[in-house]
Amino acid sequence: KNRKSCLSSVEAVVVSFGCQEGASHWLQETGCQYDMLLDPDRKIYAAFGLGVSLRKVLNFGNMLLYAEYILKDMKFPRGLPSIQDDMFQLGGDFVLDEHGRVLFSHCCQSPIDRPSVKDILSAQ
Repeated sequence: KNRKSCLSSVEAVVVSFGCQEGASHWLQETGCQYDMLLDPDRKIYAAFGLGVSLRKVLNFGNMLLYAEYILKDMKFPRGLPSIQDDMFQLGGDFVLDEHGRVLFSHCCQSPIDRPSVKDILSAQ
């Protein structure tokens, strides 16, 4: 396929391990327009090797960055007090083809570790 036809067939999906109420709230808070799949048993997370890590989430660099965000009065999406969430679950970014083959894989090493858009779009 040429690059133009590949990009026209792309579909972005957000996967969350949370409950429906929390997912709906997050979509509303963030204004996210993508479809969301719920994976409460974290089978998709496990299949892609996405782990849980207190050390990677609460490391000094992340805490310093969050403190800078707070000082700049940046707003964070607020969770619902009635929902317990796992803040130590790490995420990732993946590109799959129409047959389910993984073309690009990035398992986040912290909550702020994301690949560049250029890297994601270069996956073929």
